[in-house]
Amino acid sequence: MKELQITTPIVVMQYDELDPTDRSLVDAARQATFRAYSPYSHFSVGAAILLDNGETVTGSNQENAAYPSSLCAERTAAYYAHSRYPDAKFMTIAIAARETSGNEIKTPISPCGACRQALLEYETLAGHNVKVILAGAGECYILPSVKSLMPLSFTEFE
Repeated sequence: MKELQITTPIVVMQYDELDPTDRSLVDAARQATFRAYSPYSHFSVGAAILLDNGETVTGSNQENAAYPSSLCAERTAAYYAHSRYPDAKFMTIAIAARETSGNEIKTPISPCGACRQALLEYETLAGHNVKVILAGAGECYILPSVKSLMPLSFTEFE
């Protein structure tokens, strides 16, 4: 028998410690939370993606009474980014959320499995690691790549 150990490197930083580009991206994700349509979960999520052409694209969760028809902020941003700028490569994604009270969440959240798989597709397309910033009210978790969120992922069928 053999045992594998999988570790995920996460750097924890305060918002104030982020470099200006990353702070700006977190700010854009936080602003996107105000555009969420979340009448069922009352949980507003925003995502901001920095592209290699310098553009920042944002998205927010959009819910539907038929809940599986809803779409998460990460995929809303990713699909729009790739449809609007098909030749641009993703560089960094920041994700933020607000509670029912309207306050930013204290502990950063991570993308759902479907969003992780979708984001991994764009990391593969980019040909390099896409940095992930998960923003809480004060602390931010920084991961070096989307693959860090899905260590046993697949990117194509063989």
